[in-house]
Amino acid sequence: MKRREFITSTAIAASVMSCRSTSQTFQSISGIETSNLKLSLAAYSLRSRLPNFRSSADAQSDFQMEDFIRLASSWPIDAVELTSYFLPQVCPLERTNGLKKLAHEQGLDISGGAIGNNFSYDPKSIELSRQMSYTTQWIKTYAEMGVPVIRVFAGKPDKGVDQKKAVNNIIENMKRATDIASDYGVILAMENHDFTTNIDRFLDIVHAIDSPWFGVNFDSGNIAPTADPYKELERIAPLAVNVQLKVAIPINGVKQEADIPRLISIIKDSGYKGYVVLEYEENEDPMVAVPRYLNQLNTLI
Repeated sequence: MKRREFITSTAIAASVMSCRSTSQTFQSISGIETSNLKLSLAAYSLRSRLPNFRSSADAQSDFQMEDFIRLASSWPIDAVELTSYFLPQVCPLERTNGLKKLAHEQGLDISGGAIGNNFSYDPKSIELSRQMSYTTQWIKTYAEMGVPVIRVFAGKPDKGVDQKKAVNNIIENMKRATDIASDYGVILAMENHDFTTNIDRFLDIVHAIDSPWFGVNFDSGNIAPTADPYKELERIAPLAVNVQLKVAIPINGVKQEADIPRLISIIKDSGYKGYVVLEYEENEDPMVAVPRYLNQLNTLI
């Protein structure tokens, strides 16, 4: 069942149960709480089935990104998020256009894209040049697909690198990448991940990048050890331009089942409008777990 059908059937059932007259019916319908949130699914959720071209340029699988899109269209969502790892690292224009066309034919938006960059390197280094080339290539590729936002990393500094220096590198490199993205009409959303699970450090970087084409990717599952990760997430939610929701959360560094209703409340209360992207990373078979969580999320958003 598609998400639109899920919502429609749920709303109709609720109206039928509560209506006693025409006027009451109108009052019931007009009083339904509306939401500016929509639901998307990250391709990474099906990573065990997709070919990982980041690990091998010759990766093989009988389940390709096109199959992911077709499968996703049978679930109650409005969009998919694609991941560069599961496409050839130089994706032909014919393939790019084909994915865009297929998603449209399946009734899905491509809500965003994800890449695996590392911007902690010195801006003048050879490695940073490689990272920026990779990032630019995927900005162009995702722009060709009509993707509005790309999920990016700050990166993880090599052992022994001064942390303050790494932060300055990330800021300078992210500013440069954001300028490139703006030329293609794409927003970069930096994820709280690895080096930036420390929210103080994360926000220092975010606030240093003053651009309308840059914002936060709210990752509910990546927080440095703390007794109250939800409180930390409340700090970054108002800056979110993309939401990446996970079904587990670390409390004092130990992964536990996430309080999904609380996460959705944090997102709503922040004023965020847009896609909530489910990224499933747990051990249960995603073919079983993903539809269950999507149904739960639909009732909450």
